[in-house]
Amino acid sequence: MPVLAELAGDEGSESCRTFILENEDHTLAGVLKYIIGRYADVEFCGYTIPHPAENTMHFKVQAVEGTRAIDVLKRALEDTTKICDHLIEKFPTS
Repeated sequence: MPVLAELAGDEGSESCRTFILENEDHTLAGVLKYIIGRYADVEFCGYTIPHPAENTMHFKVQAVEGTRAIDVLKRALEDTTKICDHLIEKFPTS
């Protein structure tokens, strides 16, 4: 399975999708949920870890009509990268 896939059943609208992320856990999920939850064009976001023995996360994004959920996820990943880059720049290595 690829690192990112879509859960079947959300094909009715591009604004609502559940993504499956492999090899990720609460660390990334919590950050994405916080960042996406602050976007004005998002109605809902949340995640589940289906089973503790599996390294899989299901992340759901429901955006306003006209906004694609995949674009919201990509934007959040880009924003997360920018935040991490900023932190690396501001905190000197020891």
